[in-house]
Amino acid sequence: MRDREQNCRLASVRISLITLLASSLFSPVIPAQDTSGVPVFKITPVKSTIKFAVKASVPIEGTFDKWDAALTFTSTAAESGVLDVKIQAASVNTGSGMKDGKLKSKDFFDAEHDPNITFKSTKVVQTGPTTFDLLGTFTIRGVSKDEKLTLTVSGQRGSGHGEIRGTMAFDRKDYGMNSGIPFIKIADRVEVTVDLLADRVSGPPLVFKQ
Repeated sequence: MRDREQNCRLASVRISLITLLASSLFSPVIPAQDTSGVPVFKITPVKSTIKFAVKASVPIEGTFDKWDAALTFTSTAAESGVLDVKIQAASVNTGSGMKDGKLKSKDFFDAEHDPNITFKSTKVVQTGPTTFDLLGTFTIRGVSKDEKLTLTVSGQRGSGHGEIRGTMAFDRKDYGMNSGIPFIKIADRVEVTVDLLADRVSGPPLVFKQ
């Protein structure tokens, strides 16, 4: 009786080992993504800025102190790039506590309920030797719409270091910012300016259209 139980246990162990070996041999192997042929860039916020301005009876302009940006590529072609920017709305800085408070409120950025302002490009079109149109999704106050960011790239090609300057304009009322600031007349058009310093940390240089 004991011999029979021992034989059953040995058979069970053999089956388990065979099953484990088979799963190891025949399970699909997912190769690691090869990024060796893709340029990898890093944007340094400390040396970069994101600013905005609105025409008004009392000038309203400022910066955002907290944000992140990523520039990624799927190939060496410059048009394969994707720019992804995330801004903390509450980091707005106009130099005026009153203006900052109003802009953070529900009448404008509504930073408490929608803390992030984002832009993510969906298409890059090279319009000149050093100029690009980035079509993408812009989100503020939880409202998303298609907008265009126009960029100019400077720096020696192949050096791996460059400056990206861009502008975008949008109508604040399209995003539900219909209110004003007491005693200040504000235009509807908001202009955003980005100045980003980017360094290639690995991979080959970008290829631009001639």
